[in-house]
Amino acid sequence: MLDIAEELHRWCGEGRAFAVATVVAVEGSAPRQPGAALAVDAEGRAVGSVSGGCVEGAVYELCRAALESGESVRERFGRPGDHPGEDDFATGLTCGGVLDVLVVPVLPGAPGRAVLAEALAAVAAGEPVALARVVAGPDGLLGRALLVRADGTYAGALAESGGLDRAAAAEAAALLAAGRTGTVTAGPDGMRCEDPVTLLVESCLPPPRMIVFGAVDFAAALVRAGKFLGYHVTVCDARPVFATAGRFPEADEVAVGWPHRYLDAQQAAGALDARTVLCVLTHDPKFDVPLLERALRLPVAYVGAMGSRRTHEDRLGRLREAGVGERALARLRSPIGLDLGARTPEETALSIAAEIVALRHGGTGAPLTGAHTPIHHERPQGPGSVARYPVA
Repeated sequence: MLDIAEELHRWCGEGRAFAVATVVAVEGSAPRQPGAALAVDAEGRAVGSVSGGCVEGAVYELCRAALESGESVRERFGRPGDHPGEDDFATGLTCGGVLDVLVVPVLPGAPGRAVLAEALAAVAAGEPVALARVVAGPDGLLGRALLVRADGTYAGALAESGGLDRAAAAEAAALLAAGRTGTVTAGPDGMRCEDPVTLLVESCLPPPRMIVFGAVDFAAALVRAGKFLGYHVTVCDARPVFATAGRFPEADEVAVGWPHRYLDAQQAAGALDARTVLCVLTHDPKFDVPLLERALRLPVAYVGAMGSRRTHEDRLGRLREAGVGERALARLRSPIGLDLGARTPEETALSIAAEIVALRHGGTGAPLTGAHTPIHHERPQGPGSVARYPVA
């Protein structure tokens, strides 16, 4: 649901009644992952998506029905014709996967609306928060929500006893710290025991950072690609005549300074994390070497550097002389980007963006045509794995 938080925050401010359908579980191949949502207001207006088109019509009607009944409901969608008595034209996922959708009415004055409104406001303000909602469990708890902040404090209530709330808040805080969205299970009394309650925890962090070093034409195209992917994009260059807001109007920030000193300052300020991507487009040793010497030792998601293969070999030699070890050098993506045959700045930016996405999700970059590998990759989840950006 947090993927459409900005629009829903506006709806709450306008006092609208609406219902939200959220993907809460996926089996096999499916177009959207847990947390993806479709919302429908009392006038029939819709925002978001749960399937990219396969079951949108049926989910839309479920939302309308929930607005009428005031009751939450969970529905499963599989391949058309998979169930007895169902014909081949029944609503379902043609990709062969299974999708579980939770539909919750959000009515003015209803219990639980306040905590959802608070969560939506926090996301709209760029705060790191997690929203834990009951997606399976004892009667009467379905759809109840708990807002959890980065410091572990929470708002809302899942059950009359506080044990479940405390357990859910601890689980949600852990997922938020890792930047993950997923499901967890706890007992209604807060223990992992009988009569479990399943919670979908949606984490929402501020946008990840992309720092582009080198105020060149390729950088301008990469800024646009980075913004499209949901990054907070900074351009840094030591040359003030090139590093101007006028040349990079779509960048969130343009910094003038030596790249390695800017990176040092950002690291000291705690402004870099495991989602940060660093793109070095200067291909000038006096900038590249001191910058990469530092960048390759940082726990960031991606470090790429532009240049020819000859430039790359020369750069590796200089970095070895500077004391950078082979393990760190192996992290360097250079020449930067995937082999798309790119020529123009826009094509090059696309190849860099594609490599970043492939690395994030464990993709190979190979054509899907003729391949027998999964279309959607599942990387092992850890502190460096992020399931969703505020839209990334």
